[in-house]
Amino acid sequence: MHTKTWMILLIAALTLAVACESEIDGKAAAEVAEPTTEEAAPAEEEAAPAEEAEAKEVRELAFNTETSKIEWVGAKVTGDHTGGFEKWEGVGHVSGDATLEKVVFTVDTTSIYSDNERLTGHLKSDDFFAVEKHPTATFESTEIVEGAEGDATHTVTGNMTMLGNTKQITFPVTASVEDNTLKVASEFTIKRFDFGIEYKGKADDLIRDEVLMKLNMELPLTAEAVAEEAAAAEGTEG
Repeated sequence: MHTKTWMILLIAALTLAVACESEIDGKAAAEVAEPTTEEAAPAEEEAAPAEEAEAKEVRELAFNTETSKIEWVGAKVTGDHTGGFEKWEGVGHVSGDATLEKVVFTVDTTSIYSDNERLTGHLKSDDFFAVEKHPTATFESTEIVEGAEGDATHTVTGNMTMLGNTKQITFPVTASVEDNTLKVASEFTIKRFDFGIEYKGKADDLIRDEVLMKLNMELPLTAEAVAEEAAAAEGTEG
């Protein structure tokens, strides 16, 4: 009997260990701090030479919401759930050399979806996103610099607002230019408790604090690129 008991406990432990494995594990964690604003340039630096101003000319371009995705992965004891947001809009400020200078996003939280219809309804409730009270979430970068840990090319810092709570977050991104399109990809975790989402789940199936954000964004750099992206999207729908 004693041996049987130990075997049962061992099997249960192994099962739990496997169940706890998650796509979230091992991903870069966003650094979180209190929100800040962009620092104003010193007065003596405001008047730049004309050629420098021209070289640094910045265009505001819209992200292609048809080919871009904002997705997430949440985890609990029994496994992962995946989902994303269907409706959002964003712009990127790009300098003449296709350098991303700034990004601004507004997400329609009422458009959240998941791999489980019942879960989607729960996510819209006051236990999670409280979409009736807080129908939008926003992110505005305050700094984008070259260099990052791992395979990423840049580090982005900015203010994220969700459920009325604003935090400064810093995370790695990979940026590249392909076919007149600036492509930005990132995977990082945030802690939902930092933004007031504190529902813990069932006692025997607790939900993890960390949520994996998966961003795959495309920013057309020319009018031709915009037209090509639109045509491709129409072809896919057809």
